[in-house]
Amino acid sequence: MIDFSNFYQLIAKSPLSHWLETLPAQVAAWQRDALHGKFREWERAVEFLPELTPWRLDLLHSVTAESETPLSEGHQRRIENLLKNLMPWRKGPYSLYGINIDTEWRSDWKWERVLPHLSDLTGRTILDVGCGSGYHMWRMIGAGAHLAVGIDPTQLFLCQFEAVRKLLGNDQRAHLLPLGIEQLPALEAFDTVFSMGVLYHRRSPLDHLWQLKDQLAPGGELVLETLVVEGDENTVLVPGDRYAQMRNVYFIPSAAALKLWLEKCGFIDVRIVDACVTSTEEQRRTEWMTTESLADFLDPQDQRKTVEGYPAPLRAVIIATKPETQQSAGEKSEIKKGPCLMGRGLVRAIIILGDMMCSKNRLTSPGGDNPFHLRHRCAIHGVASVFIGIGIGIG
Repeated sequence: MIDFSNFYQLIAKSPLSHWLETLPAQVAAWQRDALHGKFREWERAVEFLPELTPWRLDLLHSVTAESETPLSEGHQRRIENLLKNLMPWRKGPYSLYGINIDTEWRSDWKWERVLPHLSDLTGRTILDVGCGSGYHMWRMIGAGAHLAVGIDPTQLFLCQFEAVRKLLGNDQRAHLLPLGIEQLPALEAFDTVFSMGVLYHRRSPLDHLWQLKDQLAPGGELVLETLVVEGDENTVLVPGDRYAQMRNVYFIPSAAALKLWLEKCGFIDVRIVDACVTSTEEQRRTEWMTTESLADFLDPQDQRKTVEGYPAPLRAVIIATKPETQQSAGEKSEIKKGPCLMGRGLVRAIIILGDMMCSKNRLTSPGGDNPFHLRHRCAIHGVASVFIGIGIGIG
């Protein structure tokens, strides 16, 4: 079983130490109750891989590991076959002892677009939300980060990450946890938080922005990369059943709207640093990812549109900062909970009053409730719904 004890020891004397109050129990519950049906198969592939120490390791310009003398053809083939048991490989590429994992995404292109706009990563503790197989975490380490922590609930990605780590000499500067961000407490301990390719998959995008902010230390930097559409600050695309064949796409704002959302969540120094259309050279089918890819999701007659008729994928990078001074947790709690609790009490009173009125005016009839009762009960409960809406809006 993949062992997380090294990570627990690593953070025990760090600003992340309070995470240990909840994390080990969460991971134990995952190991006990939530393993994917193929997880043991993937884990065995990782176990059979040799632990190799690179003679040359480049994480600054790529993710490349080389041995002093080339591996034998048979040794290399065995490693490649084990890695192919972990297909599909979506984020990369990796070059490991002469084995080139040509992933679906050229994630190195995204990194080159993002890197020039980042604050210096040297010595930083970083959180990568929705990190996939961890490619960008290795690049963060290459750029000087002290520690990169990735979270992603997809268990195949965890096994891919552990496979790469094993071939990089069991490097302990990066760690991947099989969790979603909603499972994290408000750690407020990371110098930089990345969320790349996640926001449009969230049913409540503003909640996601708040969750990201809760992980940042005061003065920390958010790096947000996501799908956007052209338009002003009031433009948000809400796709129907699918967008580019993806079912789980909920909100795609314009870059201007996204900037406004971030400011509404209390971020400062919000700036749009990059925007580009995703090309079929950056996302495509390969030997290591053999199913459909971007070319299959675009209109064959007009690649400026998806097969559903929406604008083709356009991605923006936005950088923002968490202010040095924040409201205390208690103040936030009062602001969020106070009006909601008051509203709920008022709602209960209105509903009780409505039921009393309807009971008093009820006329017996063979069908049960008469029209007078139903009409007034619906009206009273409608007023209650308005107050519920007000309470939710305030809270």
